[in-house]
Amino acid sequence: MAASLGPLVGAIDQGTSSTRFLVFNAETAELLSHHQVELKQEFPREGWVEQDPMEILNSVYECVEKTCEKMNELNINIANIRAIGVTNQRETTVVWDKTTGEPLYNAIVWLDLRTQSTVERLLKRIPGKNKTFSKFKTGLPLSTYFSAVKLRWLLDNVEEIKKAVEDGRALFGTIDSWLIWSLTGGKNGGIHCTDVTNASRTMLFNIHSLEWDPDLCKFFDIPMEILPTVRSSSEIYGVMKICPSRDSGALTGVPISGCLGDQHAALVGQMCFKDGQAKNTYGTGCFLLCNTGQKSVFSEHGLITTIAYKMGRDNPAFYALEGSVAIAGAVVRWLRDNLGIAKTSEEVEKLAEDVGTSYGCYFVPAFSGLYAPYWEPSARGIICGLTQFTNKNHIAFAALEAVCFQTREILDAMNKDCGIPLSQLQVDGGMTNNRILMQLQSDILCIPVVKPSMTETTALGAAMAAGAAKGIEVWSLDPGDLTAVTCERFEPQINPEESEYRYARWKKAVMKSMGWESTGGPSNGDSSIFSSLPFSVFIMGSMLMLIGAKYLSGGG
Repeated sequence: MAASLGPLVGAIDQGTSSTRFLVFNAETAELLSHHQVELKQEFPREGWVEQDPMEILNSVYECVEKTCEKMNELNINIANIRAIGVTNQRETTVVWDKTTGEPLYNAIVWLDLRTQSTVERLLKRIPGKNKTFSKFKTGLPLSTYFSAVKLRWLLDNVEEIKKAVEDGRALFGTIDSWLIWSLTGGKNGGIHCTDVTNASRTMLFNIHSLEWDPDLCKFFDIPMEILPTVRSSSEIYGVMKICPSRDSGALTGVPISGCLGDQHAALVGQMCFKDGQAKNTYGTGCFLLCNTGQKSVFSEHGLITTIAYKMGRDNPAFYALEGSVAIAGAVVRWLRDNLGIAKTSEEVEKLAEDVGTSYGCYFVPAFSGLYAPYWEPSARGIICGLTQFTNKNHIAFAALEAVCFQTREILDAMNKDCGIPLSQLQVDGGMTNNRILMQLQSDILCIPVVKPSMTETTALGAAMAAGAAKGIEVWSLDPGDLTAVTCERFEPQINPEESEYRYARWKKAVMKSMGWESTGGPSNGDSSIFSSLPFSVFIMGSMLMLIGAKYLSGGG
């Protein structure tokens, strides 16, 4: 006999490096079971990052089925799962055929840089080449990061997509739209929708009127009929349908009733419902969001304005200021996979711990240019301050320190924009399991870093939105009803002068990373801005230095 725990809520957490399905108890917010599947990223050319939308969708089916199997083994009744929330990597762009249900091209991932020439071409049409021309409508600068330029590239370069648009067969969406459409029936009546948080990352959405903006669609030359319907973050969009292509239907009939971009979901999961509350998520990238309430605050210091959440059709939208860092956890993965200085991410932490200092070595991981507060696509990654004494331990430490310095830059910008400095930083995400990183972060910020004991705040936020939806109502978002979260605190352990000195040296390194790529350089039509000599020289130089360091330290 399966045990009853009261109402349960599931969350699909679709990230850049993996997909998870998690089930929470709606009364206690306790995580009961989950399953995770790692995903491949494809790099067809330098600077290009793609994923297979079918692999993403199949990973969701697999995670749902495997979690349900685990729950049955635990004697937990899956019939008590009342709703499902979706949270997703944002800006990643998919176009598919609504008649076949098949993607028309790989998903272009948010980190992808192929659209730099598209951005340059669009800038020429703006008086004064003003990157912030749409700031007061969208909250965003014109950048390779956001979905509109990725969609423009697809329309310009993929014949199949052009044809499908002409024939009225094409649908566009970020990953949430692709999943909800597929899970609610796909070509057999799937719901084509998104929520306000994901829409606010496209550069096509007016964050005040909460509608697609006809002028921006005209500027990017994007047909509005391919765009999804925009809904709130917490309402019933449709119900799960059985997947005919595989034996997948354990949760058939369960409503999908929550949808938030991953960083917005983490803000909700961290219970940052008050004006001025902020959280930082350490994943592939690093994202600091500060709730600004029902008013949109526009940054003077390189941050972006985004919709934080809208909890129900008739409820107001809340806004946030966001600082986005492209490379955080991805730098650890790079050290592991590209340079091979460690076999696992945990080993990178151990290398850093063993040495306890970067010994004057600084690492700027600007692999995808620099996001906030610079928005500088010409920047490239550099490691500087190297001596014959430098070894892989110092480089590992410098990589972790770089994540912390990037967060410090964003926090400084946020403190200036908000006028009230944060007294502590709430953190979440996979990298927060790295205790060296969390202590470093506190030392570099000179304020406490607070980590919840349950780190699955992104999935929790999606579950909260789904469980609170009208017609479901098994999860109260009233602050008085929310379960208090137990936390671990990291207090600063170095003096502020030392922190300032290291930060100043980092800023010097950042200046040296800029201007590596000139936008007017040679192009072979592939729009790659990585395909020039300096980056190759950097990679080869780094490899040779590491081999030399290993040789000098007595390695094979």
